Amino acid sequence: MKVLLVYPEFPDTYWSFRYALSFEGKKAAFPPLGLMTIASMLPASWERRLVDLNVRELKTSDLEWADIVFASAMIIQKDSLHQVVARCKSLGKRIVVGGPYITTSSADLPEVDHIFIGEAETTLPEFLRDLEHGTAKRIYQAEERPSLALTPVPDFQLADLKSYSAMSIQYSRGCPFQCEFCDIIEIYGRRPRTKTNEQVLAELEALYHAHWRGMVMIVDDNFIGNKPNVKRLLPALIDWSEAHHFPFSFVTEASVNLADDEELLEGMRQAGFRRVFLGIETPVEESLKEAQKLQNTRHSLLDSVRKIQHYGMEVMAGFIVGFDNDPEDIFERQIRFIRESAIPLAMVGLLNALPDTQLWRRLKREGRLVMETTGNNTDASLNFIPKMDATRLVEGYKRILQNIYSPAEYYQRVLDCLKFVVQDKVEPRGRNLLRDAITLGHIMFTLGIRDRARREFWRFFRRVTAMHRKDFAHAITLAAMGYHFRKLTDTYCN
Repeated sequence: MKVLLVYPEFPDTYWSFRYALSFEGKKAAFPPLGLMTIASMLPASWERRLVDLNVRELKTSDLEWADIVFASAMIIQKDSLHQVVARCKSLGKRIVVGGPYITTSSADLPEVDHIFIGEAETTLPEFLRDLEHGTAKRIYQAEERPSLALTPVPDFQLADLKSYSAMSIQYSRGCPFQCEFCDIIEIYGRRPRTKTNEQVLAELEALYHAHWRGMVMIVDDNFIGNKPNVKRLLPALIDWSEAHHFPFSFVTEASVNLADDEELLEGMRQAGFRRVFLGIETPVEESLKEAQKLQNTRHSLLDSVRKIQHYGMEVMAGFIVGFDNDPEDIFERQIRFIRESAIPLAMVGLLNALPDTQLWRRLKREGRLVMETTGNNTDASLNFIPKMDATRLVEGYKRILQNIYSPAEYYQRVLDCLKFVVQDKVEPRGRNLLRDAITLGHIMFTLGIRDRARREFWRFFRRVTAMHRKDFAHAITLAAMGYHFRKLTDTYCN
C-alpha cells in the first residue's frame, strides 16, 4: 500500500512568520507533527510520502503514485483542504481526513471517504483492520480520549527538515481550565494527559539523530496543565540536554499561573526554555471573568509577565478584543499593557466563536452568530454580533495593530524585553555559521536599506550594539519578526 500524507496550506497570517522566514531561506515554521505521528502508526510494509503544501506544491504525479491519501487540517486550512479533497476525488483516490477541523466540522466534507473524529490512537488501528478486510467505515469516532502511552515517535524523516525554522514535539493534550472561547478543552478535554519521560526523550533522540539543531517547539496548548508530571519531566530533560551539550532550545505555551511556581520556572530555565506563549487575552478583569479565564485574575498580569521574564524566558502572548464587557477604552488599555509588559511578539486578535465551544453555544442561543469563523482571528473579520458597535470594534482593533507594530513602538518593546529577559548564553551546538551570516546579511539589507522604516532600524541597531551586544542575534531575530508583523498589518489594515 502506498500512502500519501498531505498537509494543507496556511494562508498568510501573523502566525505564519512568512516574511521573517524568508530571511533564513525557510519555507514554514514547523513540519506537520500530526501527520508524521500518524505515519508511525501505519503498517511497516506501507510506503509513505509526505507533502506539506506550505513547503511545496502538490503534484498530480504525487496523487497518481498513491493508493490512499491521508490529510489533516485546522480550521484556518479548510479552503486548502477542500481543494486537496477535490483533486483526490477527481483522480478516484480514496481519502482519509482527521484533525481539529474535521473533528468539529465533519459535515463540511461530504466527499471524504473516511473521517476520523477525535484522537486516532485507538480508531486508526480499527480502521486498518477494517481496510484489510474490506469493511472500512466512513466515520471513526474515538469513544474516549486515549492514553498518550499509545502514541509512537513521529516519523521525522518524512519531512524535509531544512525547509523548517523549528521542529515540534508534543508532551500533553488537554487543559484544566475552562475558557469560554477555547476549543482545546472541547477536543482534548480538561484532564491533561502526558507522555512518559521515556517517550519525550525518545523523540528528542530521534530529532538529534536526524541532525536537527536549534529550536524545538513543545506544541502543547498548556505545557504545565499537569504540573506534577511536568516537574518529573524537567529533571530528565535537563540531564538529557546536558549530556547532549544542549542541542536544542525550547519554546512552549503555558497558562499565566506558571508565574506562581518558582520550581517550574527554574526547571524550565535550566532545561533550555527560551520563550513561552501566554494567553493573557485582556487586562480588563470583567472581560476575563466573562471568558471564564479566572486563572488570569488571581495576580497582577504585569507582575506575572515580569516574573517569567526574570527566569530568562521571553514572553510571547495572545490578546483579544471584542468581549461583551470590554470598556470603551479597551484599545488604549491593550496598547498600554503590551507596551508596559515589554512583549515584542504580541498577537492581538478579534474574538471569534469557534465551532462547538461554550462561546459558540452561548452566542447561538442568543441569536448572535452570523457566519462560520475563518479560523484566523487576525484578519479583522467577525463571525458574531458584538455588544460594541462592530465598525468601532474593527477600527479600534486595527488601531491596536498599527500602533504595536509601528517600527518605533515595536523596536522599543524589543529593547525593553532585552533588558528584562536575561538568558543563559548556551547556544545549540551544530549551528551553521555561514548560513547565520547570510541570514544576517539579508536582514540588514532589507531592514537597513530597502525598508521605509530604515531610520528606526538603524536607531534600534545602535542601541542594541551599545547596550545589548551579547543579545545581538536575539535582537536581530526579533527585528525580522517585527518586519513580518508590519507587512501583515499593512495588508489587513489598509
